[in-house]
Amino acid sequence: MSTTVNELVDKIAKLEKQLMDQLDTQQEKFKYSLEGRRVKFEQDILDAHRQLRVAIIPWLFSSRVRNVISSPFIYAMIIPIAFFDFTITVYQHICFRLYGIRRVKRAAYIVLDRHQLAYLNGIEKLNCIYCSYGNGVVAYTREVLARTEQYWCPIKHARKVVGRHRRYQKFMDYGDGENYRDRLINLRDELKEND
Repeated sequence: MSTTVNELVDKIAKLEKQLMDQLDTQQEKFKYSLEGRRVKFEQDILDAHRQLRVAIIPWLFSSRVRNVISSPFIYAMIIPIAFFDFTITVYQHICFRLYGIRRVKRAAYIVLDRHQLAYLNGIEKLNCIYCSYGNGVVAYTREVLARTEQYWCPIKHARKVVGRHRRYQKFMDYGDGENYRDRLINLRDELKEND
């Protein structure tokens, strides 16, 4: 008997729960708690982290030359990333309101907390902020576009797609024209603001 899509989705949900439980265990192991957006370490752990921090000058001298040379190219990407963040936010606030689609919570995807780690120096913290922001914008954008695709064209591709978004499994099978109109209405209804 082959595994159905719903069974696979259930397995993924169970694995996500296991992951959350594991993260809770990690929180206990490293002795920190969350207070709003702040991470609070126990004082002994915080002191130990400060001892592990490498000052910026020694850190720079220990860095590979290629890492230093590439930094202007890496940080120049902040301009298109920030522009993309701005435009996708404007897009969803206008279009999703018009379509009645529930808006994506940007703050759930763009999480900036690594800079609170005391064992990182200033450059490492800046690097972590940059990577968290860039990957957060991509994840946020992916969800905005996934909801857009679910509204306009929720049809699976004929070919395999690497890295599908989480909404893709609900989409209609390629070539299923008979059920297209009815399923389209149902999939659009799932996106409604009043859910």
